[in-house]
Amino acid sequence: MRTAIWVLTVVVGSVLAGLLGYATSSRTGVEPGYFEAAEAGSYGVSAGGEGGVEELDPALQEYYENLKVE
Repeated sequence: MRTAIWVLTVVVGSVLAGLLGYATSSRTGVEPGYFEAAEAGSYGVSAGGEGGVEELDPALQEYYENLKVE
């Protein structure tokens, strides 16, 4: 009897955690393919496949510029 309660608790908790994670991720506004794109050239990142460094997106460059503390 105690084993059945633990199994039920784990199953219900897993389903609720999955639903909560899906609900949270659907509200973030992240578009598909976002995490596959290289945003900035850094160690181990090459968007071109040739090993070259590409320019930053202007919006991303502006974001980095706004991070500077003056």
